[in-house]
Amino acid sequence: MNGLTRAALCSALAGLLFSAVSLAQAQLDDFAVQLPLTLAGEGPWYRLEVPMALHFAARYGDLRDLRVFNAEGHALAYALVAGQETSRDSQQEQTVKWFPLYAEQGDSTAMANLRVQRSTTGTLIELLDQPDTANQPALRRGWLLDASALQAPLIRLQLNWADGQEGFQRFSIEASDDLQAWQPWGIGQLARVSFDGERVEQRQVELPGRKARYLRLLWQSPQQAPQLTEASLMSQRSDSAPAPLVWSQPLSATLNADGQYQWQLPLALPLQRVHVELSQANSLAPVRVSGRSETKGAWQYLAQGLLYRLPENGLEIRQEELSLPGVAMQQLRLQVDERGGGLGSQPPQIKVAVRATQLVFLQRGSPPYRLALGRAGTESAALPLTTLIPGYQSQRLQQLGTAEAQLQSDNPVQQAQAKASDGQWRRWGLWVVLLLGVGLLALMAVSLLRRPRSE
Repeated sequence: MNGLTRAALCSALAGLLFSAVSLAQAQLDDFAVQLPLTLAGEGPWYRLEVPMALHFAARYGDLRDLRVFNAEGHALAYALVAGQETSRDSQQEQTVKWFPLYAEQGDSTAMANLRVQRSTTGTLIELLDQPDTANQPALRRGWLLDASALQAPLIRLQLNWADGQEGFQRFSIEASDDLQAWQPWGIGQLARVSFDGERVEQRQVELPGRKARYLRLLWQSPQQAPQLTEASLMSQRSDSAPAPLVWSQPLSATLNADGQYQWQLPLALPLQRVHVELSQANSLAPVRVSGRSETKGAWQYLAQGLLYRLPENGLEIRQEELSLPGVAMQQLRLQVDERGGGLGSQPPQIKVAVRATQLVFLQRGSPPYRLALGRAGTESAALPLTTLIPGYQSQRLQQLGTAEAQLQSDNPVQQAQAKASDGQWRRWGLWVVLLLGVGLLALMAVSLLRRPRSE
């Protein structure tokens, strides 16, 4: 009997320990906010743009308490992708003017005398004292290209020349902005070879990707310099776009004892921008923005600037936004220089923005799928995107299926606050019951072990 009793006690203790482990694991009902997801497009991976309402409803600013569950109550594998600054390269090819550069026989360094005249419509280049080839032998030393109409860095040169001139021609490339000081840009080579009715050509030369108003092409063998019929330059401009943002709904202010406006956020978030609503026309307000991550912490300077709504040429121009450093803040304070006239009798409303985040998850199990968040004491379960999607490439993100959280009419923040209180009490109650059960079983075990063997 003692052996059976010990076995029963061990089984009971193991069951309680298993219950404790299960209690520590994330369950759907442990989360304060649960929202159904609508899927569209081709899976099995789906991406969701996390709205600002969900940032406010989370317990942590980094969304570590966010999960996705299927109908069986299983948590799905997911990754969080923060929006990044993007760059886009645009190329432009433009035909340019070219001018021959001559040198007398035996003089490979002489250049033509040029007169340059610049105006708002472009650059005029005129050759002066051009040698008279009928009376004075001269060689075409090279060519001068006018690239003044191109404002972006130059990446490629393309030339074409008269038929009948075949072979390989090498030349040096130099660049200048004033036709006085020249910088070497490397060596180029043209090629045209024909045989048995077939032609092979090399007409392009790569350039170092720098700006210049003029290019000078100087042939290493002037006697073989081809007669150009066309010259064009390819330029490339890189345009960068800032990281995408997600904005909150308007937030109402309170006026403190010092006459400063304050706003309280549900949690500390890494704010990127703030938009101050100027309700009155012809407003001008020098402002200073401070913040703090805790209710009673020290205020930290974040930004300052000039906000305004002013008329100009029959239109209204507005400046109502300020950039913030992206430091996690839960309270904001706005100090207004009253010399600008203030912001009126009503406290202003603001909108705040954080960097947009995409949730990518792997569909598994049965629908409906639910997004859950708002659970204290949760560690992040997010995977790297390259682990979640083997062989992932950046262009694939926009090709994934999409998911949308069905926000209910009630405010998710209020749902999270209401359920967080109930969930906390329920959780503590379960732990108390569990600990009492463990203690009772321990006492029973001690009592049984102390009994004499004769019993």
